[in-house]
Amino acid sequence: MSSEAPSNQLTAPLIDSLAVIGVGLIGGSFAAGLRRAGVVKRIVGAGRRPETLDKAHELGLIDEVVSYEQAAQADVIFLGTPVGAMTGVLEQLLPTLRASSVITDGGSTKQDVIGVVRQVMKTRALQFVPGHPMAGSHEMGPSAARSDLYQNRRVMLTPIEENRQRDIALVASLWQACGADVITLDPQVHDAALASISHLPHWVSALYVMHVLQTDDPKLRLDLAGPGFKDFTRIAQGSPEMWRDIFLSNRDALLEDIAAFRLMMDRAESALVDKDSNFIESFLGEASDARRDWKGFGE
Repeated sequence: MSSEAPSNQLTAPLIDSLAVIGVGLIGGSFAAGLRRAGVVKRIVGAGRRPETLDKAHELGLIDEVVSYEQAAQADVIFLGTPVGAMTGVLEQLLPTLRASSVITDGGSTKQDVIGVVRQVMKTRALQFVPGHPMAGSHEMGPSAARSDLYQNRRVMLTPIEENRQRDIALVASLWQACGADVITLDPQVHDAALASISHLPHWVSALYVMHVLQTDDPKLRLDLAGPGFKDFTRIAQGSPEMWRDIFLSNRDALLEDIAAFRLMMDRAESALVDKDSNFIESFLGEASDARRDWKGFGE
């Protein structure tokens, strides 16, 4: 974990206790970032895999492994679990959840998460402030966690109408303590945008790898592959469980993007069949210029 503190580090603890459910890359980095910033006194962890929790404790990401019932007593509870696991997690937290506790998450889709929150928590849904950090890695587990993962990265909050402003402000301030830039988006806008810039690229990358594996000579092709193959397929290494849940939870928006991308592929294929060099050079040039001019936040 990086030891360099963010420029907006606070000098006094903002909360007494943080519980992280799912202390992997995302949850573990949130814990590490807040510990580095000195804004939380005690961090505990809970989850499904004892070996993961033990490793997180060994690495100093959490101070103690606790039950869901104990985690529900924390001031702030961060859900770093796959989207598909959130129903079960919330059901276990709810019976002992303090009225003053604030729950937030790092899930890559938001409309489905909000639906689960309202279904499970009902009138207590006001305690859940949905969020999504635009940061990550193909690496997984607590060993991949970094205290600077969110430094100069964008975090999107998609508050629901039930949320209290003080809880939204608290969650935003915690992400800012990690060095992130926080913005607020409508959940539907968030999911549509992420389908294009995050979910479709992973879908295409994973399918492309499968395409290569199903050729007559996959070993030869992989042996010959260079930096371009490495760059294009890096994200295909992500957690299958996590990405399965993301694809299914954002199914409608992803299907729209797949359909639009298929039309573009068809048009480009027709140009290749027709030897339409003008069209091919035109779209290659436009794409090259757009990518060269793009400056992502924090890049």
